[in-house]
Amino acid sequence: MEEYRADRYKTEGIGSRNPERYMILVLSLLLAALVTWFVMWRSGMAAEGRMQEHLAEEVLRFHILANSDSEEDQTLKLTVRDGILDFLEGEMPETLDVRETVRWIRRHADELEDVGREIVSKEGYDYPVHAAVTTCWFPDRTYGDMTFPAGNYEALRIELGDAKGHNWWCVLYPSLCFLDAANAVVPEEGKQKLQNVLTEEEYAQITTETDFRIKWYFLERGKDKKQ
Repeated sequence: MEEYRADRYKTEGIGSRNPERYMILVLSLLLAALVTWFVMWRSGMAAEGRMQEHLAEEVLRFHILANSDSEEDQTLKLTVRDGILDFLEGEMPETLDVRETVRWIRRHADELEDVGREIVSKEGYDYPVHAAVTTCWFPDRTYGDMTFPAGNYEALRIELGDAKGHNWWCVLYPSLCFLDAANAVVPEEGKQKLQNVLTEEEYAQITTETDFRIKWYFLERGKDKKQ
């Protein structure tokens, strides 16, 4: 009988003999798990932030805002977009790096406005057109098989009229713009330029759909251990 009672005590454990201690243990484990998750999340966010800042130094985005969300204004926006991209393709040297591209576009901002105004007038509108290179905040955005994290990026910003309509954007440098939404294929030349200026890990992060926040946490931890 005594042996039975001893075995019973062992099997019941602290959960039945001391429920308060059992609850404290469970809560402690949950708290430890929560803290671990939070540390991983913060570390992943920090790593992604550093990657976004580096990426922003190597790209120039293109941002065009329609006058309104009317069907006519949205169609006009895309027509102006095509005209601006055609002008850049025909006039801007291909050998420029990102900083040279920014300087070239700033020098030719008036010409870009002229191109936009000519198209707007031809389509029967009298909206003003404003072009400038400025820093804009962009949400997460996927271009084909490439995803750019949210953050501030320099962009060629084209505003049509009141600029209160839905906008369109792409990566102007390196050339990652595609116009066919049904077949969103990013130009390989642009991807190669981007790959040349990013680290292997950074490039992998924007070209896959894996949740890299956790991956980057372990990557950073591994680097710290090697140092």
